[in-house]
Amino acid sequence: MDFKPLIENISKHVILNPEEISFFKRFWKVRTFKKGDYLLRNGNVCRYDNYVLSGALKAFYINAASGDEEIVYFAIDDWWATDIDSFSKQKPSIYSIQAIEDSTVLQISYSSFQNMLVEIPKLERYFRIILESYLGTLQQRIVYNNVFTAEHRYYDFLETYPKISSRVPQYLIASYLGVSAEFISRIRKKNKSS
Repeated sequence: MDFKPLIENISKHVILNPEEISFFKRFWKVRTFKKGDYLLRNGNVCRYDNYVLSGALKAFYINAASGDEEIVYFAIDDWWATDIDSFSKQKPSIYSIQAIEDSTVLQISYSSFQNMLVEIPKLERYFRIILESYLGTLQQRIVYNNVFTAEHRYYDFLETYPKISSRVPQYLIASYLGVSAEFISRIRKKNKSS
């Protein structure tokens, strides 16, 4: 089991000693998902927090009015993928998480997560930092959706998430940005002709 990427991610904020690292590893398991497999389905309780070792995932819900899939977020290598509200409260999720590439994740169950935080208290700090970063990103997305044009949001996405934009189909990026795939095609054609 390759814990190196996760340990390196944690080490940016909290240093675990060798004994803690050894103990930490006991709480996690590796899972692989084929493209199209679900890690979580809408209406089910999110039982696992997922750290992406490799691959790409999308979190989405189906808009009841339009029937369209609307992207909540993407997760690629060295990212987290979970429904935080469902996981922390152990209540049904309002969205699904699905692999858009063959993916490998490290998973921790809710009960193991709680036990891990009791046994290694300094990890509370790490997960608080991760949550703060996630909340900051959500706040920024709300402001961008309310203030900036769709074209500005598209260019900002490309600049902010170049690794995602190179791996995720344009129609999914369009859904994330709340625009049509045709809109993105027009922007891309305009760029090629200028």
